[in-house]
Amino acid sequence: ELTVLGRAHEFFQICDQEGKGFITQQDMQRLYPELPLSLEELEKVFITLDADGNGSLTPKEFTTGFSQFLLGQMALNNEMTQQSDGETACPLKCKETTSDDEDEEFQFSNLMDQLGAKNILDDESDMKQLWLQLRKDKPHLLPSFEELLVRIFSQLQEADNEKNKMECALKKKIAAHDEEIQHLYEEMEQQIKKEKEQFLLKDTERFQSYSQDLECKLVSKEQELEQLVQKHERLEQQCTELLSGKEETKVENTKLKLTNQELLKDLERTSHELNLAQQQLQLLQEEASRLHEEKEMEVYRVTETLQREKSGLLKQLDFLR
Repeated sequence: ELTVLGRAHEFFQICDQEGKGFITQQDMQRLYPELPLSLEELEKVFITLDADGNGSLTPKEFTTGFSQFLLGQMALNNEMTQQSDGETACPLKCKETTSDDEDEEFQFSNLMDQLGAKNILDDESDMKQLWLQLRKDKPHLLPSFEELLVRIFSQLQEADNEKNKMECALKKKIAAHDEEIQHLYEEMEQQIKKEKEQFLLKDTERFQSYSQDLECKLVSKEQELEQLVQKHERLEQQCTELLSGKEETKVENTKLKLTNQELLKDLERTSHELNLAQQQLQLLQEEASRLHEEKEMEVYRVTETLQREKSGLLKQLDFLR
C-alpha cells in the first residue's frame, strides 16, 4: 500500500506539471503513456474520482482514490493470473470480505519486513500492540509513528553495519600485526644465525664488536617488538569495547521497548481522562441548563409580582385622585 500511494503521488506530479495544486480532466490525459488505459478509460476514472463534481481533483482526492483503483487493478490481475495457472482463485468479493485482523497482521508484518526489525528485535509484541492502538484510536498519528520507526531502525542498522565493518577491520589489522611480528621473529633468527656464522670465521675483536652491534640491534628489535605487542593489546581493547558497544545496543533496544510500553500507558491514561472530562462537561452543561431554567422562572415570578404591585399602586392612585 505504501508503494501504491507513492506511485499515485508520482502520477499526480506527472499530471500537475504546472504546479497548480490540482488537476483537471485534460491534465489526467498525460497518464496515457504511463498506464495501459485508453483516453476514454482515463476519463471514466477521472469522473469516478471527482466525487464532488467540481471538475478538478486535489492531491488528497487523487492519491486516495487512484491508489484504491491501482490496488483493485492489482487484485484483479492477481486473480486472473491465478486462474490462468489452474489454481483455485478466491473471488474478488471474498478478498473484499477478508477480516480486518488478517489485514492488520499483513500490514504490520510487511512494515516490520521493510524496516528489517526481525534482525534487531527479539520480541515485536509491544510495538505491534502500540501500532494497533494508534491505528484504532489515533490513525492520524500512525504515519508519524511509522516514520519514527523508519528513522530509528535505519540508525540502528547503520550502527550495526558500522560496528561489523570496524570488527572486520580490527580483525584484519590484528592478523596483519601478527604476521608482521612473526616475520620479525623469523628475520631476527635468520640474522642472528647469519651473524653467528660470520663471527665464527673472524677474530675475537671483530667478533666482540659484531656481538655488541648485534646486541644493540637485538635491543632495538625487542623495543619494536614491545611496541607491536602494546599496539596489539590496544587493538584487542578496542575490539572488546566494540563488543561492549553491542551490549549497549541491546540495552538501547530494551529501553525502546520500555518507552513503547510507557507510551501505551500514557495513551490509555489520556483516553480515560478524556472520557472523564467529557462526562464532567456533560454534567456541567446539564447543571447550567437547570440553573438557566430556574433563573427564567425566578425572573418571571418577580415580573409578575411587580405587575401586581404596579396595578395595586395605580388603583390606590386613582382612589386618592
